[in-house]
Amino acid sequence: MLNIETNEPAETHIKDVLHEGKSPSGQAKPARKRRIFAAVAVVALLAGATAIGTTLPDPKSSDAYASLAAEKASVESGRDSAESSYASMKSKYDTLQNGITDREAKVTARETEVGKADAAVKTAEAAVKVREDAVTGAEKAKAANTIGDGTWTVGKDIEAGTYRAAADVGSSCYWGIYATGSNGSNIIDNDLPGGGRPSVALNSGQDFKSSRCGKWEKQ
Repeated sequence: MLNIETNEPAETHIKDVLHEGKSPSGQAKPARKRRIFAAVAVVALLAGATAIGTTLPDPKSSDAYASLAAEKASVESGRDSAESSYASMKSKYDTLQNGITDREAKVTARETEVGKADAAVKTAEAAVKVREDAVTGAEKAKAANTIGDGTWTVGKDIEAGTYRAAADVGSSCYWGIYATGSNGSNIIDNDLPGGGRPSVALNSGQDFKSSRCGKWEKQ
């Protein structure tokens, strides 16, 4: 072992210290004693450090270190696998979410189309109802202005106006116009047309009688 300050062997330096530390009487001086003890301590420390450095095992070669390293590698592998699985699931989720968004948009568009179709149907139904009401009203008006066999008082039972046979009459058809309240004794006009579609002009204050002529329609 070398002396740090003189680059000489430590044993030589210690001998010199011991030699120099003695007085002529052979007794070591106190200061010299302290230097001796310090030199011995340095030598002991250096020797101990050398011994420890050469005898301590490498921690990486121990079973515990190898076990921890393997566990660390396993955890890292599990982490990498979880990250990869998450990325895959996230990609599938995004794809499904995009598909759902597209389908929702299509459903919304279809609902809009259905709403428009419903509105068109309702409009058509309303138009049909108007036509039906118009037809019904016309039929009711026609019915109200159509008379058959019988005696009718103009202005009370039927409206005044011109009436015409709805179809060709037969040979037995008879019609007559009388003064109202005369019980048929005051004939204003009458006829046995024998065919064709006769017409009559009726005024208030008259009675109209039709026999076997079918229906008459107000013109």
